[in-house]
Amino acid sequence: MGKERGNQDSPRSLGGLTLGLLLASIYGALVLLVQGHNVWYCLSITVFMGAGMGLGMAFSMKTRMTVLLALPHFFTKEGKMMIMVLALCLTVQGPGTNLMHNVSQLAKALSCGAELAQNQTAERLQRAKEPLLNLQRKIKEIGQNAKVLGDRVRKFIRSITDSTRHIARALRSVWMWLARAGNICNRELGDPKTSCFRYIDKARDKCERALPLLFHICYVIITFKALCGMISTLSFMFCTIPKYIQTFIRANVGTPLTDALNRVRAEFEFNISVVHHFSVNLNASKSLGEVSADIMEAVHHHMEPYHRVLELFSYISFLAVLFLWYRAVKYRRRYLRDDTFDNVYITRRFVEMDLRCAEQGKPTVLPLSGRERGRYIPPGALWLSKTERSQYGIQLFGFLRHTLLGFSIILADYSIFWLLDLFRHQLSAEIIARAPSTMTISVNGTGYTSDIYKDLVSAFNTLQEGEVSVLSQACLIQPVEPDHGTYITIGILYGIWLFIAVFGSYMARLRRAVCACYFPSRELERLAYLHNIIRARREWAVFALGRGGTQRLGDSGKSKLFLILISRFPLLARLARRAGIQRKHCLTCGMAERPDFTACITPNCKGLYCSDCYKTLNNICSVCMAPLSYPDSGDEELPDFDSEDESASSDRELQEVVVLETPEPVPSPSEHPPGINSGAESRAQKPPNTTLKRVMLSVLPGPCIRFLWSRPDQYRCRKAFLGAGFGMFLGLGE
Repeated sequence: MGKERGNQDSPRSLGGLTLGLLLASIYGALVLLVQGHNVWYCLSITVFMGAGMGLGMAFSMKTRMTVLLALPHFFTKEGKMMIMVLALCLTVQGPGTNLMHNVSQLAKALSCGAELAQNQTAERLQRAKEPLLNLQRKIKEIGQNAKVLGDRVRKFIRSITDSTRHIARALRSVWMWLARAGNICNRELGDPKTSCFRYIDKARDKCERALPLLFHICYVIITFKALCGMISTLSFMFCTIPKYIQTFIRANVGTPLTDALNRVRAEFEFNISVVHHFSVNLNASKSLGEVSADIMEAVHHHMEPYHRVLELFSYISFLAVLFLWYRAVKYRRRYLRDDTFDNVYITRRFVEMDLRCAEQGKPTVLPLSGRERGRYIPPGALWLSKTERSQYGIQLFGFLRHTLLGFSIILADYSIFWLLDLFRHQLSAEIIARAPSTMTISVNGTGYTSDIYKDLVSAFNTLQEGEVSVLSQACLIQPVEPDHGTYITIGILYGIWLFIAVFGSYMARLRRAVCACYFPSRELERLAYLHNIIRARREWAVFALGRGGTQRLGDSGKSKLFLILISRFPLLARLARRAGIQRKHCLTCGMAERPDFTACITPNCKGLYCSDCYKTLNNICSVCMAPLSYPDSGDEELPDFDSEDESASSDRELQEVVVLETPEPVPSPSEHPPGINSGAESRAQKPPNTTLKRVMLSVLPGPCIRFLWSRPDQYRCRKAFLGAGFGMFLGLGE
């Protein structure tokens, strides 16, 4: 028996090892080709996953089941999320980065053109400003020369002024002398008429004193006063000659001389003022290229955290695989514990159960009604269940939304590249603008005015000689072509995403098939529960419509109502399971548990059958294909053995791997054909009596115990794979 089982496990182990290595290789290729990581990183993660998954699937049934259960999860919302994030990473790191690079190239080209135009404008302004600066310089030279001339004229005027002042002082002395002469004349001579009258009066007084008696004779002298008028006229003419001379000199000499000097001074008075307003400020703390570079650097600095997060996700994509593993374990756990979880499929076993109920005269559920066909579907049906239909539209809408976002980025990247490449092709030539014809103006002559005109005319020659670069190769745009391989990869990812959105519901049904293959007894329990739920819903619907009697629902009405409630509310089902409120059913016909039900005596087998099904099965469990009961097993008495015989028996039992502590894969009908009594293999054996064996048995799982206590001729392929695995690890360590 052990040899046959070992021969059957060898192909499974080989297939599990091959599948594990294949999955690890596919993951490493995706990490290397799609995400573009380092070769050594991809090799190390591939070897690590290959060793873990290959050896695990080769030697552990639980690992094989979990991996097979995780594969359909790739077509659920978890796999869709992985594909979405991976496509988003590629879109941002590929077309998004290329778009930013091309935009930065465009900014550099624009800043280069602006700097070129600025430099050429500054050069043109400098050339146009040069004649004005020369004119200003000439004017400054003329002003300096005029200042020197003015200083000399000032000295000359000052000399003339000093000489004039000397003459004026001499004239003033003459003038003062003449004024004093008139005063002295008047003071010495007095007024001639008055003096004449005074002298006549004095002569009369003397006459009267000399001739007191003849004083009348003395009045004759008074008659001579008429002569005093003539003397006054002569004396006036004599004393007013200096005053006349003074007035004449002031009127005819002083004033004309002062006016003449002022006119000479006014001839040499001048004021040279040059007003110049010409200000061109071309100074800046940063050039346009530096400003554009700072802007692009700020944009890159703002986008850097997002790129780092995306790069970090690409490096921790291994956690996504672990997440799928976790979802698979969670699905298996809910499958084993929750009867309402993902239990909407009408399988072949369900049809057989309903046919058996029909043969026994019990209520059936097939064929389903139109409403029930929308809720309960066959696993291979093309139509969707109610839950799948509710998620189908949401998944398609999410796919269209994210696809629109991704393709908009790709379209923007390719459009920017196409436009920039078109600009580069059209603007690849270098264009320099020159004057179509030149004109020369010459000025002949010497002197300051001639120099000024020559400087003004030179502006035309300077402006005509310049060249303006309209297009320059230094500012040519160099766009980066998009990576078409990245576009193809993104398209493949979106295609996979679309496949998951359209056919993911069909692929997700394989999860139930995997669990049903590894847990057939649990599948029968779930089918019995589903059978009862459908029947309970129908009976309650008939009762609600008033077409059924209350007597028919008297005994089982409460239980059917409870089934309907827990089927509609999963939380209520969890609470009932935790509280121990759980009702078992016959695995063949789905009848609720009764006292006359028979349970399978095989350890860890959940076979439970009603009396009718027990008779139909001929004492053979449909789950483990072992006998349901042994009529004489209760009267048999196990022989007593001494301690040594018991220890030897226990060791032999361990070698034959009979003791089972964990649930094992259910043997197929070919391994346990009906009618063969395998009680020795199915009975629960005594535990080992040694301390070490008991500890090993309580700590290690069943597959390890069977492998460690196996005979040399058993598990040869597994031992070879284990040796190869250890050799590979030792080779990596070296």
